[in-house]
Amino acid sequence: MDENRRRIDQIRDPEFSSDLDEVTLDELRRRRHLCDELDSELSYYRRMLHGRMDLLAFEIRRRSGEETRSLIEALDEILADEVRAEDRSPAGRALPIETPDIPATGRRAVDRVLADDFLAHLPSLEDGELEAIQAALTEVETEVSEQRRAVYEAYETIHAELTRRYRDGLADIDSLLRTT
Repeated sequence: MDENRRRIDQIRDPEFSSDLDEVTLDELRRRRHLCDELDSELSYYRRMLHGRMDLLAFEIRRRSGEETRSLIEALDEILADEVRAEDRSPAGRALPIETPDIPATGRRAVDRVLADDFLAHLPSLEDGELEAIQAALTEVETEVSEQRRAVYEAYETIHAELTRRYRDGLADIDSLLRTT
């Protein structure tokens, strides 16, 4: 695997999840770890995107008259949504609250929409501007979700191979072969 490629490109490469029975145990663990790290990063991005999307949706509802509270009055309710099942890592644990260490090479359209300070200017934005921001957020969230699905599929395939090796006692044999 070319380590200089973006991690998502490595994981999406069909070779990443194929012929796993020929890959060493250490390499399987490395690939699983890569999937887990990238899943945490993508989950963090999704949570950030969803927070902005929720705030934007509230403002659109407020402007249409469906909501009478101000954004500030509803802020705690908007941001208090529980972590949904689909926002959990492949390993099934709740994701950490702290920001993952995201390599600079992984930052692209996600960072552009997250860096946008539209929230500070929300009251002064025109409806058309809100719609454009909503479309950009939705587009990036769709891309991140697709990447996360690819990571999850690779993780599941690798995890199944690791499970098979341990179940069949092959992990122990692999360890013995490396020490001799």
